[in-house]
Amino acid sequence: MPTPLYTPRVNNNDDTVRLIRVMVKRGDAVRAGDIVAEVETDKANFTVEAERGGYVLEVSQLVNEMIDVGSVLLWIGDAPDEPVAVAAAAAAKTPTSETTRPTLKAAQLLAKHGLAAADVPFAGQRLTVNDIEAFIAPRSSSPSTPLEAGPAAGLAKGMARPLTPEERGMLRAVLWHRDEAVPGYVELEYDAAEWERVASEYQKREDLLLSPLLALMAYRLVRVAAANERLNATIDGGRLHVYSTVNLGFTVQSDRTLYLAVAPNAGAMSCREFVAALGEIQRGALAHKLRSANLTGATVSFSSMARWGVRRHVPVLPPHTSIIVAHAASSNGPGTLGATYDHRVLTGFDALSAVREVSAPEGLS
Repeated sequence: MPTPLYTPRVNNNDDTVRLIRVMVKRGDAVRAGDIVAEVETDKANFTVEAERGGYVLEVSQLVNEMIDVGSVLLWIGDAPDEPVAVAAAAAAKTPTSETTRPTLKAAQLLAKHGLAAADVPFAGQRLTVNDIEAFIAPRSSSPSTPLEAGPAAGLAKGMARPLTPEERGMLRAVLWHRDEAVPGYVELEYDAAEWERVASEYQKREDLLLSPLLALMAYRLVRVAAANERLNATIDGGRLHVYSTVNLGFTVQSDRTLYLAVAPNAGAMSCREFVAALGEIQRGALAHKLRSANLTGATVSFSSMARWGVRRHVPVLPPHTSIIVAHAASSNGPGTLGATYDHRVLTGFDALSAVREVSAPEGLS
């Protein structure tokens, strides 16, 4: 029997996503877990996997179009020529929980403006943010900043091209850093030799081919964040939103692509589990084969430019996080460890205290 593959929700704040790539076509055989599509959210890109094995009967959405979370992305059947029309019609007549209420963003916007869903007319299956914005536009003069502006006056002659998914993700991070956070930066010197000693001993004990220094420092950040909720939080709608898990973001440069690779639920891992998991994630990033779960959702982050001999760098704060720790190269003496932080959540003392704790190699057994 034909089975629909629905567009998944990976970010609670996104009710629509852009379909940027489909890796299969009608008649293709797929296995459960195969990557069949890639979509783009406000924060990052993620892949969509087949939930069952079979044959692709129909791709129901168009590439480069915005599609609703919960909509049918494609159909999978037991045979390549299985008819899908009857099943599709039945699915259309049976609304899911995603199509029987306002979208999440719409519900938040209704609450912000003191409106009820019945107050706002809409033409589609669900009340959306666009419907509400169109309804309140005559009542509001507050401008919004678009992600992409028109051509700037006075540009030298050249040729424009669309941004790649990675470039769009970078743009979103920078715009959030500029428009939402109140970024600050602190740094201190620390005993790099002590960290090198601890990493060398760990490498020998665990029989590792490469030094686990950065992974161990990142894990130290995970433990510090797990013990201080404001390090693992953000501001949302005038309230402090404390994340229920510590998801460690770790920057990985692969060719000319910069990834913020994510280790979900790192706070629940032992040191050994984390080092192994982060190593696998780094290898996935270097091969440009990160899974969707490792592309979004960072709650606290770690970045290093030591491999290029950089003595100091000030990273951009990832969206909806309060701190990113910056590790730099050392040379025959103290090392430098810094942090960009959101001053709405943390004071300079808070950020510096966190950096000082990360600089001490404790709790790594």
